[in-house]
Amino acid sequence: MNSIDLKDRVAVITGGAQGIGYAIAERVIQSGGKVALWDSNGSRSTDSAAALGPNARAFEVDVTDFDLVGQVASATEEIFGRIDCLVNSAGITGKVKPTIEYDATEWRNVIDVCLTGTFNCCRHVVPVMLKRDYGRIVNISSVAGKEGNPNIAAYSAAKAGVLGFTKSLGKELAKTGIAVNAITPTTAKTPILDGLTPEFIEYMRVRIPRDRFAELSEIAAMVAWLLSEENSFTTASTFDLSGGRTTY
Repeated sequence: MNSIDLKDRVAVITGGAQGIGYAIAERVIQSGGKVALWDSNGSRSTDSAAALGPNARAFEVDVTDFDLVGQVASATEEIFGRIDCLVNSAGITGKVKPTIEYDATEWRNVIDVCLTGTFNCCRHVVPVMLKRDYGRIVNISSVAGKEGNPNIAAYSAAKAGVLGFTKSLGKELAKTGIAVNAITPTTAKTPILDGLTPEFIEYMRVRIPRDRFAELSEIAAMVAWLLSEENSFTTASTFDLSGGRTTY
């Protein structure tokens, strides 16, 4: 494992209690940083923070609740004294079914968590970063946001929205010390697969030229560098983690 210097950096990681978020939290701590796990599952978040050790704290937060996110951002800053990094990893796929079978509530749930939740967290964390004129934000999008996957239209639309939001916010903050980037991973073996059918999972696997799913450690490695001080120039950009599926 290459060494990434995140010594004493404080990273907020949404959806950090499991899956991609947890893997990123592990890498941040291994790199000398501290993490605040923001997750809607309070008990799981507490258990995950305990497993990560003394440099991790758990916060129960629904990222779709604008006011609550603001309160938790303030609490995180009070406890740690700063917020240097933000990883927006919280997400849900929604049900696998044709668009014409979605109802309005199902659509809104996915958009609210994946896209509006990303906005809510950035909206409240960026002002904290501006106080120190330093920050690194990584928004977790998906290959679905680039290409669109059939039968998960809400997820594809939300993740495409994350890319557009990343480009906009990154350009807004380009003259500051804050960098905002996104990654577009292909499927990895995480609990999010529990809501997908075996047929759909195989549909995604066979489209990956590497002929395998991404490892969580591979995703965390890229994110760790994007969170580091070395990533001092690139912003408003998308980094591919699709194993060759999407090469743009």
